[in-house]
Amino acid sequence: MEVTVGPVAHGGHCVARPSDGPVLFVRHALPGERVRVEVTERKSGFWRADAVEVLEASPDRVEPPCPYARPGRCGGCDLQHAAPAAQRELKAAVVREQLARLGRRPDLQVDVDPLPGGPLRWRSRVQYAVGRDGRLGFHPFRSHGVVPVDDCPIALPAALDVLADRWSPSLASVEVVASSEGDVSVLTRRSRTGRARVIEGPHVVREALGARVFEVDADAFWQVHPAAPAVLVATVLELLRPAPGERAWDLYSGAGLFASALAPVVDRVTAVESDPRGLAAAGRSLTDLPNVHLIEGDVRQVLASQPLRWVDVVVLDPPRSGAGRTVVEEIARRRPRAVAYVACDPAAFARDVATFAEHGYDLAEVRAFDAFPMTHHVECVGLFTPS
Repeated sequence: MEVTVGPVAHGGHCVARPSDGPVLFVRHALPGERVRVEVTERKSGFWRADAVEVLEASPDRVEPPCPYARPGRCGGCDLQHAAPAAQRELKAAVVREQLARLGRRPDLQVDVDPLPGGPLRWRSRVQYAVGRDGRLGFHPFRSHGVVPVDDCPIALPAALDVLADRWSPSLASVEVVASSEGDVSVLTRRSRTGRARVIEGPHVVREALGARVFEVDADAFWQVHPAAPAVLVATVLELLRPAPGERAWDLYSGAGLFASALAPVVDRVTAVESDPRGLAAAGRSLTDLPNVHLIEGDVRQVLASQPLRWVDVVVLDPPRSGAGRTVVEEIARRRPRAVAYVACDPAAFARDVATFAEHGYDLAEVRAFDAFPMTHHVECVGLFTPS
């Protein structure tokens, strides 16, 4: 059918409302375009579709730099058909909409800033699927199929060498980690949720933040954009303004990225992380910071079991699902003067914004960064202060 595409929505698609039929969530389109779509999935109340022909193009439309960024092909990049500046505005619109609808904050102005390095060749961690013929590739959108590739324009060059080889079809994935310090590790998984096995390169890779070098397990979490750690740390410090004598929490601390920046300023940092690989990385990397106290455990359970002690500033960097009501309530009970929330999902962030407001904390400021160019993902940093 032919439709006129409406506003962008969270998840890498735009909304179209045909005169007859359910709402369409359309990929590979831009707001205002007239397109011919092919329905790919029918759900109760809405359909998913691909724009297979552009009849009236947006001025923001460009030729995708990747030949696999087409309907039915690689499902990883959602926005390659939009100019980089337009991508950032689309992401900003999504953040604003989520904050207004879920966070009940329609008054906030949000812009998305680019990170250094440009929109291509930034991804330092790449997970390839293995096809039945042993070639590596990526899954189409909402599919378990594999589209073989010979390049990925958003990947760092060091992450592309594995594409020349054939791999056992019994593998679910082949992953490459190319660290900021030049380490390259190749990992394989037998199932999509199975444990990764390092088959080439170091088991522990080096990642740098200024003069500090973190030693991180190759299969542990680290920001995939090389510029993201420095930008996020600088933003958190600017918003929190930690001071001597204060106590700080770093929740979902990972390898201790934010703890390492807080420790030289404040009196004490308590870092909580459930993944033992993250705590091990922090233990290896922060040995010169005796005022960092590491706790292994689920953040929600740790906060619920700890005595009610005062804390001045909190860094909150939860997984994509967000912090959740219990964690927000436990933080609010301690009455910190400021909370910096690092979020990789605007919907989960917005839900937590509403919960913070219920417990006397307002979202005073929000910054957003294009830490995942060519995709719909966006990184936000919000500052919460007592209302």
